[in-house]
Amino acid sequence: MPTPFSIVGIDHVVLRAVDPAALERFYLDVLGLGFEKRQGNLAQLRAGQALIDIVPADEAGPARGTSRSGGANLDHLCLRVEPFDAGAIAKHLAGQGVACDAEASRYGAEGIGPSIYLRDPEGNGVELKGPANGR
Repeated sequence: MPTPFSIVGIDHVVLRAVDPAALERFYLDVLGLGFEKRQGNLAQLRAGQALIDIVPADEAGPARGTSRSGGANLDHLCLRVEPFDAGAIAKHLAGQGVACDAEASRYGAEGIGPSIYLRDPEGNGVELKGPANGR
């Protein structure tokens, strides 16, 4: 039976944080997301057309989910960025005390293109992705 809907994109991702304030500062100050709103202990940050929400790790999030292993429940999230200049990105991150991997060509929603990986203060992987080759 076909689904009665089609997926049109990612609306938001919710990250658990031992130190929600530090994680919020990282996404705002280091990666340049915008502050959207706060709802109780939930912070919502604007990432283009999507949101990244941050909730305290020791509280149930909006969906009341938990990690079965007690460890991280996210491998990485990928943020599409423009312009993509790996040298400028690495220099900016280093100035913020954040290490990143070398640029590599990887497949994403738009196709194969350049990207780099880094970790946020909670240990979540973050991929910064440029445009697909030829775009």
